[in-house]
Amino acid sequence: MTNIRAYSPTYTPGCNHGTTSLQEEIALQPTAPSAICPHVHYMNWLSLQVLLGGVSQYSTIFGRVWLSVVFVFRILVFVVAVQQVWNDEQKDFICNTAQPGCTNVCYDNFFPISHIRLWALQIIFVTCPSLMVVAHVKYREMKDQKYTNVHKGEHLYANPGKKRGGLWYTYILSLVFKAGFDAAFLYILYIIYQFDMPNVTKCSVEPCPNTVDCYISRPTEKKIFTLFMVVTSSVCIFMCICEIFYLLTKKVRKYLLRHQERNTVTNYIRVDPTASSNQNLSNSEKAKATAGEKDSEPA
Repeated sequence: MTNIRAYSPTYTPGCNHGTTSLQEEIALQPTAPSAICPHVHYMNWLSLQVLLGGVSQYSTIFGRVWLSVVFVFRILVFVVAVQQVWNDEQKDFICNTAQPGCTNVCYDNFFPISHIRLWALQIIFVTCPSLMVVAHVKYREMKDQKYTNVHKGEHLYANPGKKRGGLWYTYILSLVFKAGFDAAFLYILYIIYQFDMPNVTKCSVEPCPNTVDCYISRPTEKKIFTLFMVVTSSVCIFMCICEIFYLLTKKVRKYLLRHQERNTVTNYIRVDPTASSNQNLSNSEKAKATAGEKDSEPA
């Protein structure tokens, strides 16, 4: 019988095509499944990108730059290049000794946590605070829908996604968390590896009989990618700090203008924080006109 798999243009060796289980396919192939079947790892990161893609509509220009840096220069580079560079880190970690267990112990001593696993945790922790903003907006939309049903078409929020009121504080808090997580992971990476990748490392941990030399595979390439990930993380921290200062400056300016209006207008009218300036101005003029009509009425 003709081997359909060998001649099928859509068949990729080592990928699960429904005829065998994924575990059986991986067992038949000596190569890492991520190198043969890119969709094994791509799918999870693309799901995260789709989930966080809606955050951009609530973000400022700094937030959109931050999202672009995270998805293009961190997640995409991590999936396409970094994982391929580190896929042989333990296999090609060689020590000049035949003592059983010495190589494994030295590898664990020098790499207490793998770079790719540390960066995967960093990306997850850094992107999760953005979900706070999405959850807060969804809560506002549900609250506005309930209010509309009870009050016959009136809305509680003119624009639930407007960064006003509690949503503004939620957004600021998410920026603080994102910058803090990035800074914390950079500090951990520096404490463990000092942003460096030597060619040779010395190891004298038991059961090694003496101090042995251990050689790391592709140290220069790994060092370049390490510095690249450090730079992109620093750019993300800088974008978060810029966005925090931008929002705080905008908040202070609006507070000063509102305080000045309160001093000039006798009857202060509370405005909807999620409405636009034109809507608030129109409501204010209507309220002033109503107050003027009441004053002109005879006693």
